[in-house]
Amino acid sequence: MINSVETKSTQTEINSKSRPYYKSVGKEVDIFKHAYSSRIPFLLKGPTGTGKSRFIEYMAHELDQHLITVSCHEETSSTDLIGRYIIKGTETVWMDGPLTMAVKTGAVLYLDEIAEARPDVIVAIHSLTDHRRELFIDKLGTTVKAHPNFMLVASFNPGYQRGFKELKPSTRQRFVAISFNYPEAKAEAEILVQETNILEADAKKLVNIANKIRNLTELGLTETVSTRLLVDAAKLIRSGLPKRLAVHAAVVEPLTDDLEVISALNDLCDLMI
Repeated sequence: MINSVETKSTQTEINSKSRPYYKSVGKEVDIFKHAYSSRIPFLLKGPTGTGKSRFIEYMAHELDQHLITVSCHEETSSTDLIGRYIIKGTETVWMDGPLTMAVKTGAVLYLDEIAEARPDVIVAIHSLTDHRRELFIDKLGTTVKAHPNFMLVASFNPGYQRGFKELKPSTRQRFVAISFNYPEAKAEAEILVQETNILEADAKKLVNIANKIRNLTELGLTETVSTRLLVDAAKLIRSGLPKRLAVHAAVVEPLTDDLEVISALNDLCDLMI
């Protein structure tokens, strides 16, 4: 079962009973299954839009495990994850956060972009990432032993704001880790076809555009074209929007606000589709 818990709008809704589509590009499925059976925390490294979140959805479905996803940001604190006291009527009651719920029920907890969270989040999960597998709830003065099925998964983008938001080596070494990158052209085109039912010829053109832009390092883009952006463009094309307009809106505009770069990229894309 795949689901999510909402906390301060940091959760991504993933409620689906059908099997999520995911195309394996290496041994990541096998590695994850062995990490899960060994109760070892799992770290996904890679640029945005390379399929990290979809991979975790797929693996939770394959293992028939409940998935709780927390999309971390600069205000995500340990209190958001562990829980807090709330006023309910005339009483003050404790409400478990997503981390505590996952620990108690044996869910897979996915901390998306963990490096974005506040440092106290890292401190809070340390005792769950070693032999202790336990969570200390300081506000209650209690320690909760993790359910046997509990698994902690985290992701981060090593290239984003390098030097400012990094995971310490001491934290990285608490996880088994794999790197995600953009799929090879053939596989990426297949993903677009499977996700959107776009024509294969159009899917190949979109992938060619993406790879061309990805190689234009001189543009100084903070992020380059992700597979996610290509899926959005393919959906727009599939809905009937003219191809060039779809690429302009779904691929070029999200990449930059620089008008000169936008113009150059639009001209490039127009020639390729």
